Formats: sequence, C-alpha cells, structure tokens
Amino acid sequence: MSDSTSAAAAAPAEIDEPAVATAAPSVKPEPKRRRQPRHHVVLWNDDDHTYEYVILMLRKLFGHPLQRGYLLAREVDRRGKAIVLTTTLEHAELKRDQIHAFGADRLIRKCKGSMTATIEPER
Repeated sequence: MSDSTSAAAAAPAEIDEPAVATAAPSVKPEPKRRRQPRHHVVLWNDDDHTYEYVILMLRKLFGHPLQRGYLLAREVDRRGKAIVLTTTLEHAELKRDQIHAFGADRLIRKCKGSMTATIEPER
C-alpha cells in the first residue's frame, strides 16, 4: 500500500504529553581528602659535633646521601639550623627523638650528647 492515507494511519500521532518533573538522583559529593598538617624537623647547630657526625647521623636516620648530608651539615654550621625533613607530626616526633637518642660525637672529647632538634609547623 503506497497510499498516503494508509501511511498516515500507520504512523502514530504526535501527542503533547505534559512535562513530568523528575528529581535528579541525589549524588553526594565525595568528601575532600584532607592532608595531615606537615611539620619540619629542624636540626640546630652547636660546637660539640663534627661534620662527620652530622653527615653520618643524617645518613643513618634519614637516608640522606653523602652529598645531601654534607650540604645540610654546612647549612646548620652557617645558618645555625637546617630543616632535615618535612613530614607528618607523628613521623617528625619520631625523627626528632631519634636525633636526640643518636648519642655523642666520638670524635670530640668534650661532646656531652646528641644534637638538638625541634619540630615546627610547615608554613
């Protein structure tokens, strides 16, 4: 049937349907992951420890290579302090305590103990 009336009868009539409001699915945004606050482990200068001691300590406690240890030892000597690590508070406390427990410099007789280290918040 090639008749135009039959084609019109076979085609569905367009019906205006009322718009139905559908609620968008509620999607909860993922909570932003908050990074733990970072803290610096600061090593302080004194006259009781040699470069060799500082380099060895930084190598054993922090895994700093020889060159990095030397540069940090020089910074402590010249500026009076150096940031040797930036990490979470708990890890910074552990590393500070390890510095304090490292012991005296055996190359200097008058050395009374370990170096001083503190923790300060990263800015």
